[in-house]
Amino acid sequence: MRRNNIIFAGFMLFSLFFGAGNLIFPPLLGLESGSNFGPAIAGFLITGVLLPFMAIMAVALSDGGLVSMGNQVHKVFGMVFAIIIYMSIGAFYGIPRASNVAYELGYKQMFHIDSWLTLVIFSLIFFSITYYISLNPKKIVDRIGQVLTPFLLLVLTMLVIQAFIKFDNNSSPAKGKYASSPFVNGFLEGYFTMDAVAALAFGIVVINALKDKGAKSKTELVKGTFGAALLAGLGLTIVYFSLGWIGRFIPADKDFKNGAEILAVAANILFASGGGLLFGLIVILACLTTCVGLINACSRFFNGIFPKITYQSYVAIFVLVGLLVSNLGLNSILKLATPLLVFIYPISIVLVMLSLFQHFGGGSKMMYRLSVFVTSIYALYQVLTSLGYKLDILTQWLGVAPFFEQGLGWVIPGFVAALAGYGIDKFRVGSSQTNLR
Repeated sequence: MRRNNIIFAGFMLFSLFFGAGNLIFPPLLGLESGSNFGPAIAGFLITGVLLPFMAIMAVALSDGGLVSMGNQVHKVFGMVFAIIIYMSIGAFYGIPRASNVAYELGYKQMFHIDSWLTLVIFSLIFFSITYYISLNPKKIVDRIGQVLTPFLLLVLTMLVIQAFIKFDNNSSPAKGKYASSPFVNGFLEGYFTMDAVAALAFGIVVINALKDKGAKSKTELVKGTFGAALLAGLGLTIVYFSLGWIGRFIPADKDFKNGAEILAVAANILFASGGGLLFGLIVILACLTTCVGLINACSRFFNGIFPKITYQSYVAIFVLVGLLVSNLGLNSILKLATPLLVFIYPISIVLVMLSLFQHFGGGSKMMYRLSVFVTSIYALYQVLTSLGYKLDILTQWLGVAPFFEQGLGWVIPGFVAALAGYGIDKFRVGSSQTNLR
């Protein structure tokens, strides 16, 4: 496996992860954490970089990827859950969201024109470019890794270097939640990027890209994926830290609602009239590469399970669905998808952790089943409460778990259930071997 191919696969993976959502989280964290920026960004990097890295490696180590990971619970669960993952992060959320964010934070920053017609025209152009890049999966690495990513990094570098030169290192005191527990809140901020779910799809994109570049054996694929994921993780770490640093030291005396406003103001301060153009370009490139990756992942997956329809036809289907859904508007897309994402994210993390553990501690069906069952109860509770249902009795029972108030109540119960399931299976194996003697 040539080193250049791994490097370009790493560039590609970096750009697939680095969508507009990732662009706007770190600056706000930097602004609000102030003098507590160090522990806050450390917590963010654990869930925003390390967790997706682990998800990528879990996919690489599992024969069959996400489906085989889910099959450890049950074959029906494995297939159904994989389809839900790909549809939720793909056609019904990730793809149209990328187009909408590119329009809201990119196009409008550059041209300051907004109407229903301009959204339609922008979406048509955006998805036409996406369709062209996605059409030939064997050229994904070449088109993203060798062209789009370096250009994205160049534009980002211009912004960051100017910020390091011009902004004073006068840090303000930490605000609100970051004043008392910066690490925990940074951890939660990275958690809410939901990149671990996207990693389950992007893992297959990297593996297929490496196969197309000549990797044949399982060892080659795992090593190549590890190298690409490590490079992407390093790039994300540097960029997240730099964007957080901009938010921390931005010399603007105003209240910011989100990270997008911070970066837009920073770009205008640093590049005057060209600032809006620069920021818009960063957002559009970030959204475009993410959209291409999602369409490629979804099309490859469904072509694998329903091969009678060609990959190119699936690309056309997902582009068309993404185009139609994106014109509903960003708020409608988020309202539609949030409950589903709240449900699948904890279960996805559990599957990743158990899959990685299996390669060191051995397999256990009961470990998967009990842990996923317990986690699903908490995930379903979060969905129902987010939809406005009052579940007082269930709240009293589930609320005894640590981190419940932060939406992480499933962590300890899921871990205990996994240990119990693993112990049950090992006890059964031990008992059956004793009886055979």
